[in-house]
Amino acid sequence: MNNVTMKGKDTISAKLAECFITIGGNRYNFMQMIDFEGRIDKSKTTVPILGRIMEGNKTVGLAGSFSATAHYNQSIFRQALLDYKNTGIDPYFEIQITNNDPSSDAGRQTIVFLDCNTDGGVLAKFDADGEYLDEEIEGTFEDFKMPESFSLLNGMV
Repeated sequence: MNNVTMKGKDTISAKLAECFITIGGNRYNFMQMIDFEGRIDKSKTTVPILGRIMEGNKTVGLAGSFSATAHYNQSIFRQALLDYKNTGIDPYFEIQITNNDPSSDAGRQTIVFLDCNTDGGVLAKFDADGEYLDEEIEGTFEDFKMPESFSLLNGMV
């Protein structure tokens, strides 16, 4: 038996990534991010099919959301909330995430999340018993693109 397996070096390091946020015409290197996850959820409906006991399933839409944890050391999203309160204009923005572990043959992947909008956010905080402050950032996005995708690893095809 000649079972081809993945090499350990081809895993992607969790720490070797970049995050850029473009909001209000400014592009920021969001190096304060600790973690980030952007996901798509499918909306499905069941489909009755004559002659089958099992129902079918049909995807009828998509919904995008993201969640992140960042060090509490920037005011960009707080300023966006303040601007919305004062003007009624809710700012939408773009998030670009690139994973790039040079030791992996998988290469780079970049996903750009478009028309992002936060669900709210932390205005102020402290923790007299803590070591450092971080904050959760959650929101939605309405579109995405993938200008760079991982390479197929040797043995996948």
